Formats: sequence, C-alpha cells, structure tokens
Amino acid sequence: MTSPSTRPVRTRYAPSPTGPQHIGGIRTALFAWLYARRHGGQFILRIEDTDQKRTVPGSVDLILQALDWLGMDIDEGPREGGEFGPYVQSERLEMYQTWAAWLVDQDRAYKCFATPEELAEMRKAGAGYDRRYRDFPADRASELEAQGKPCVIRFKMPLGGVTIGDDMIRGPVEFDNEQLQDAVLLKSDGYPTYHLAHIVDDRHMRISHVARAIEWLPSFPLHIQIWRALGWKMPQYAHLPVLLNPNGKGKLSKRKQQFADAGGKSVPVLMHEFIDAGYLPSAVMNFLTNIGWNYGDDEEIFSTAQAMERFDLKDVSPANSAYPIAKLDWLNSQYIKRASVDELCRLLKPILEEAGYAVDEERLKQVVPLLRVRLKSTRDVVPIAGFFFADWASFKAPSADILIQRKMSRESTAAVLRGAIPVLQALESFSHVAQHSAVTAYAKSSGFKNGQVFGSLRAAVTGQKVSPPTFETMEILGKQESIRRIKLALQSITGSES
Repeated sequence: MTSPSTRPVRTRYAPSPTGPQHIGGIRTALFAWLYARRHGGQFILRIEDTDQKRTVPGSVDLILQALDWLGMDIDEGPREGGEFGPYVQSERLEMYQTWAAWLVDQDRAYKCFATPEELAEMRKAGAGYDRRYRDFPADRASELEAQGKPCVIRFKMPLGGVTIGDDMIRGPVEFDNEQLQDAVLLKSDGYPTYHLAHIVDDRHMRISHVARAIEWLPSFPLHIQIWRALGWKMPQYAHLPVLLNPNGKGKLSKRKQQFADAGGKSVPVLMHEFIDAGYLPSAVMNFLTNIGWNYGDDEEIFSTAQAMERFDLKDVSPANSAYPIAKLDWLNSQYIKRASVDELCRLLKPILEEAGYAVDEERLKQVVPLLRVRLKSTRDVVPIAGFFFADWASFKAPSADILIQRKMSRESTAAVLRGAIPVLQALESFSHVAQHSAVTAYAKSSGFKNGQVFGSLRAAVTGQKVSPPTFETMEILGKQESIRRIKLALQSITGSES
C-alpha cells in the first residue's frame, strides 16, 4: 500500500447527523485527526446524511461543538468550505447517481425490482437476497421502469474466489466472496447507501487513509470490489476496535448507564455529558488517545502535541478495550492540578456564576490555589468552594452533625470554639502560617488533637464537611469574618455566645 511519504495524507471524519456525539465516534475522529496532523496532512469533516429518516436537526452543531471543544481543528468541512465540497452528502446526490449508472453500464451493477414483500419472503427463507434480477434482460428492465416500477441499483459481487484486503491494524484479511451478497448501492429514492457514497466521496475528496469502526470490516471486501470496479486507487483502511463497557462485557452503549465497577455512578458516553460533567478537554484527549493506542515509555499523561509526534494507525491494538472511566477521573484531577491559576479561573468562574454566585475575580484567584488538589471535576468547585462567593452576611452556622468532629461531643466542640476565639483575636497577622502556629499551640495546651481543633474551626467557618484547608480559608475570609462565624457556631451549639 502507498505510504504517507508518497501520497499526501488526507483523513476524514464522516459521522451521520443522528443525534448527540458518542465517545466512540469521537475517538475515531481523534485517531484520524492525529494521523493527519503527524504527517502534515489535512483533516476533513464530511456529514453523511443519506439516511434521511434518521437525521436529527441540530446534530451537525453537536458534532462541531465536540470537535471544537477538544481542539480538533478542521481543514475542510461544511462550515470551513474547501475545493472538494459540498461536504454534506445530501448535496451530492447527482454525483452518486452518475456513478451508480456508470457501474450499470459497465455491467458491474444492475437494477433490482424486488418488492419489499419479495425481500421479506427471501429473509424468511433465511437465504437473503437471491439475486433474481442480477441477469435480468435489459429490455425487460426498461419495460418495468417505463411502467414506473421502483428499483434499486445493486452491485455485482464476484460469485466465487476470495477478496484480500490490507488493514493497517490487522494486516492482510481474506474473505470468501460466496458469503457476500449483492449490496444495494442506490436506493429507489435516488439516495445512495453508505457503500457507494463513501467511496465516491473519498475518491473525489482525495482521502488517503480511512479510520473507521471495526463494524465495517465485514463490508470491507464489498468496498474493495467497488473500488476496483470503478477503477480508482483505494485509500488505506484502518478498522478501529470498539469500546467495551467498563466491565469488559458488551459494546459501550450510546446511552448513559451505571456500572458497579465504575463506583455505581452514571458513566458519560456522549460528548455533551463530558462537557457538562466538568472534564477538561486536555484530559479527555489524553484519555481517548490512550484507549487502544499506547504512548510508550510508561507515560500515562501526555499532551496532544506529544501524541501527535508518535501516533500511527498501525500501532493501534486490534483488541477491543474496556472503557476505563475511572482513569478519566484520575487524569482530569491531574490536569486540574497542572493548570495555571488563570486557566482555572477562566474555567471555574462560569460554573460558579451558573450556580448563582457573584464571583469576585480577585477572591477567585486566592481560592483557586487551594482547590487544585481537591477537584476531580471543575463542577466540584460549587460544593467545595461555593461558600467563598455566597452572601457572607447571610451565613448561618452549620448543624451539629457537621460541627461535631469524630470522638467529640457537643460540650467538647463548644470548648474548642470558645478557646480558639481569643487565640485568633490576639493575632496581629492573620496569615495562615500565623494561624496554624497559634492554633497548634492552643490544641496542645488544651489537650485536644490538632485534627479535632482544625476540623471544628473548618466546619464553623465554612459550614461544610469538605472544604479547602482551614487556615488558608480563614485567611481569605479575614479575621473579622472568621471570628464572627466561629461565634455563630458556638452560639448554635450552646444556645449562647459564651
């Protein structure tokens, strides 16, 4: 087969606009995109909407949203244009009809007048289409057409021998032609099937490499024969393994599901679910690239640019892979830790505002460094740090179950809070370092453990069981506000301020 060095690399992602983008389709797009970028080629988006009954309005926008969010730039497509358009199949019908007719003229295809009822009978017999119109006389076919009888155009598959194809991932693959049927190329409504349309498009768009799902491997011999019948140079094909459920059993569904080995939580499978769940695009890219392909050097975290330097479709594993969603959560937390303060502020501010908080940007810059090691998702910012941006004047003391720490009682908690107030009031500097030193000394002298004292203060000033570090939080809140909240907590747990 032709190597990238002797043929300009042009890959494509050709989804059907049938609804939200599934993660499996996006991984196919990613592998095609990475291959093109590594070889300095072009990545084309083509919309395959020939199945009009399944087309869902708004789907193209979801496709573009997913690719844009991940940073997968498109060289040619419905939005970008290009010299090989149009890039929507329903706008190219005349071209498919022309080539289907050409195949008929060359005796490589034929018109089939089998009715739905006839086809149903054939299926019931269990043999599939019986090729009854394969050698139908041309004059009889013309008579039926003149009578207005609908017909499809079917490809004349070789009746014997084998078809051998070269898959970039699996190497040579051999198929027995006798096991294959004469597939429909053009439907009676003038729309092509995938079998014809993608070949005509790939040829006219000069596609050099086709990355597609393993489900198309059984159709590979048919497509090879169509390429040969048309006399065109065939691109190299890579049939990608499927994504399995996290438990390794069955193909990953197109619907969100729950799996015990994913902690019982719902597993996102559609791209908008990843966006809504607070995953970073860089983490998702790293995650997807590593399913079925390995960066090497035992490196689990790598940038898209690094992957681009090494990626090759030939290195993709032929084995199906379980969907390692727990790894994505870990990767996302690692990317959050590595993100700059400015980047995290940009990501977290709209989430806080969406939750109803008025975000002070300077305060957000103070808070973000405290959150890096605590966020698995950007959405975690609301339950963990939303209190920083709530109306401080309306803060209410937390309930006793939040205030009272492990192995503490209502009385001991009150004693801790009561004793900490003068210690904090006496501080000239309210830095977290000064607080930590003074409160540690107080805990030692009072006979309480550090965790008990720190935890009681954290709960008192945040009203939460989980929050950023206690003294850094109090430094941001300020001395006056922190002590006010501690007094409110003391009043709540004792019924008085003293």
